[in-house]
Amino acid sequence: MSLKKTSRRAHSTMSELNITPLLDLVFVLLVIFIITTPQLVNNLEINLPSAKPPPADHKPKPKPSRIVVTADSQITLDGEGVTLAQLKDRLASFKAANPDLGVVLKGSDEVDYQIMVSVMDTLRQLDITKMGLATD
Repeated sequence: MSLKKTSRRAHSTMSELNITPLLDLVFVLLVIFIITTPQLVNNLEINLPSAKPPPADHKPKPKPSRIVVTADSQITLDGEGVTLAQLKDRLASFKAANPDLGVVLKGSDEVDYQIMVSVMDTLRQLDITKMGLATD
């Protein structure tokens, strides 16, 4: 009977699986994956600027028109007082001369919000999409 007990013990120890080689294999595969992944991700194409000067026919960018609405609802275009209708006419002529017209709009803190909306609506009607809002 004692032989059977030892053989059972031997079988029970033999039936356990040694996973150390499997863990070694998993860690080696993980290290290979970690090393090769950044090389696959970092294939970015970068266009670096050249040391060449800009072409001679390069025109300077036009200065954007500046519209200011004061607290008493007065509208000025580049420092000159205008009405809303005059603003629309002048901006239409500016837009005809420069299709890529930019505008900076500045409103006083106490200005009636409806005046600002009217000026922005005028810009939208003229299809002036380059508009910035100036703040203090």
